[in-house]
Amino acid sequence: MRNYEFTVIFKANEEDTQAGLKLVSSLFEAAGVEITKQDDLGVKLFAYEMKKQDKGHYFYYEISADPASIVTFEKKFLLDNSIIKFLFVNKEK
Repeated sequence: MRNYEFTVIFKANEEDTQAGLKLVSSLFEAAGVEITKQDDLGVKLFAYEMKKQDKGHYFYYEISADPASIVTFEKKFLLDNSIIKFLFVNKEK
């Protein structure tokens, strides 16, 4: 298991934010990911439009996960319409 920082931006409306949070928590739970920190950073305006959105709801996580599961998460998140952007960063460098 490695430690990662994970930041995700959901569409700003409540419906998409809740759907995205449900997806993230179910994937993390199924893969046995340990969440050590979770922060709701709120809704922020973008400097430029992304996926036809001008603002997004930011969430920050610190997790411990198997490196192979990160690839699976990335594939699932790319297919989800409620997620605008996401980023995994390895903390162990």
